[in-house]
Amino acid sequence: MEELIPVNILVGDRNYRVKIKPADEENLRKTIKLVNNKLVEFKTNFAGKDMQDYIAMVLIWLATEQPSSAITNENAREISGKLKALQQLIEEAI
Repeated sequence: MEELIPVNILVGDRNYRVKIKPADEENLRKTIKLVNNKLVEFKTNFAGKDMQDYIAMVLIWLATEQPSSAITNENAREISGKLKALQQLIEEAI
């Protein structure tokens, strides 16, 4: 069994500590960077009352935009798993 490593991530204005496989760290960091870039974009372009509104917008964007680009089923499962993990982190923080 592969050992999990603790990683600190910043989503919006909150820090989260998650445990992941070392092989997944680069992919997680790229995903978090994409999420944070989209958060800034949505905050700039749309009205919202708090960060949770913008996080919801990003999750909706990820769920609808990503599958329209040609991704394999394996990547779709991976993205879906990451979305669920992000959603769980958000729910735990609320």
